[in-house]
Amino acid sequence: MRILFIGDVVGRSGRSIVLERLPGLIGDWSLDFVVVNGENAAGGFGITELIYHDLLAAGADAVTLGNHSWDQREALVFIDRAERLVRPVNYPPGTPGRGAALLEARNGARVLVTNAMGRVFMEPLDDPFAAVERELAACPLRDAADAVVVDFHAETTSEKQAMGHFLDGKASLVVGTHTHAPTADHQILPHGTAFQSDVGMTGDYNSVIGMAKDEPLNRFLRRIPGSRFEPAAGPATLCGLAVETDDRTGLAVRVAAVRIGGVLEPAVPAFWS
Repeated sequence: MRILFIGDVVGRSGRSIVLERLPGLIGDWSLDFVVVNGENAAGGFGITELIYHDLLAAGADAVTLGNHSWDQREALVFIDRAERLVRPVNYPPGTPGRGAALLEARNGARVLVTNAMGRVFMEPLDDPFAAVERELAACPLRDAADAVVVDFHAETTSEKQAMGHFLDGKASLVVGTHTHAPTADHQILPHGTAFQSDVGMTGDYNSVIGMAKDEPLNRFLRRIPGSRFEPAAGPATLCGLAVETDDRTGLAVRVAAVRIGGVLEPAVPAFWS
């Protein structure tokens, strides 16, 4: 199975490159399943129902979230009818929406998508390791799902790497999101799980993690807020992780970074080109 995970879409610039390029990538690379992290898609903070449907129309099969899940208040309402929108599974019981979804890929395979939020330097949510373990135990790879995708939205590299090793052999891929800078450690772990500490953002990299530079610089230099953060509006880089799995085991056999457009060095999976 061919899976593409696209990192945190930030604002209009990030949305534009996804809407423009994703349909072609699905065709050119014969993608079976696409996951997009959309938690910064609406002006850099949260997601709206219209944007959610735009991402699906472009070819996303699932949209994951993170610590900005509820910044657009409408998300608290529409998430219950958005079957492909997955918020962190370790929010407390009673939180709207779902923390995991079993979805059908283009090739008819069953794909479990789950999303969790880290706790180090983040909101004090429930244990993400226990929460993800419960979801994978209820829908195990090979028995109930042909592939398992885990989006771990976390601040520290150590917590993300720990999650990767914790799930090695139980998930097809574990990908870190949230810090908006792509790491160079994409690999297949010893027991067959594809991993990257942070997939990076899909947005304008002539910025401070996707935000126009002036206000973040002002706050670092003067420690006084001057205005709202606004997403940078320059050309975006689409950052992602390309993973090919073994149809028999559901584990990864190939992994590569994806960087298209903008100012970062381009990267595409040679095994699909």
